[in-house]
Amino acid sequence: MKFYLAPMEGITTYIYRNAYQRYFGDIDKYFTPFIASKKMNRRELNEILPEHNKTLQVIPQILTNRAEEFLQIAEKIAAYDYKTVNLNLGCPSGTVTARKRGAGFLSVPDALDQFLYEIYEKSPLNISIKTRIGIASVAEWSQILKIYQKYPIAELIIHPRLQKEFYQFPPHKDAFATATTMMPDTPLCYNGDIATPSDYKKLICALPQTNCVMIGRGILRNPMLITQINQTTHQDPSDNLKPLPTDATAFKQVLKAFHDEIFEGYAEQMAGEMPTLFKMKDLWTYLSESFVASDKHLKKIRKASNYTEYKIAVNNLFRACALNFLPSSP
Repeated sequence: MKFYLAPMEGITTYIYRNAYQRYFGDIDKYFTPFIASKKMNRRELNEILPEHNKTLQVIPQILTNRAEEFLQIAEKIAAYDYKTVNLNLGCPSGTVTARKRGAGFLSVPDALDQFLYEIYEKSPLNISIKTRIGIASVAEWSQILKIYQKYPIAELIIHPRLQKEFYQFPPHKDAFATATTMMPDTPLCYNGDIATPSDYKKLICALPQTNCVMIGRGILRNPMLITQINQTTHQDPSDNLKPLPTDATAFKQVLKAFHDEIFEGYAEQMAGEMPTLFKMKDLWTYLSESFVASDKHLKKIRKASNYTEYKIAVNNLFRACALNFLPSSP
């Protein structure tokens, strides 16, 4: 089984990815937050610089509906010795889809087909795709797959929800099964609603042909998730797995060190305290779910206006709150 970390805009930055690799390290591929302009600003460039991804297998992601722009971005990425880029056809955000980008591009299949023809003909890089299964009806999926069948897709990452469903309602797992039938020679990856080892086991039970999983929010909420999945499922004992902390205290120590490295990375990179605090507060939207009854501490974290207030609030949370995702034995 291969595990990928989903790109989360503003959160799964190179600072987060490197800290995750150091403390948990169970990810086979990391995907960057999307690059949306051929001008490629400093923030986007930082995500793909080789010196920021030395120990990681990273796939840059592109968000556009213009073939010329895609190819120009791909050329710039290729200059840094990447071999593959990922096309975002999965983002369900209204501001993105209104411009027929992300999952919104699926609403104009003829234009999408022409776009794919141009980029696959001219791209200097292999192209993988991250996709939703349609806009408003699951019936759209088979037509979308017929378009995908025409192209040498390096890998198809499927979030089996419709754009209108955002992140609500159960994923349509049968849509993933349909893709395995219609695209038997294309590597497939499942994405969506894996937050616990139990969720993973249910997925494998429903879709036993799955050999690759992308997880986003589940890892942000519980960074030890992949280690726990590996330790509690049918992994070969000879696999070189990251050791799992044996008790809650050790688990907290790892989680705190992970947090501190991310904080220090942003503090070093950013000008002033508030930009760093904004980044960390975004992360705590998810990380707070690693703890039981963390609400009052989370409020203090969100109210912090300087580093001192922030560190006190964080230390109090780690000291006072029990873990929500306890280590478990194999």
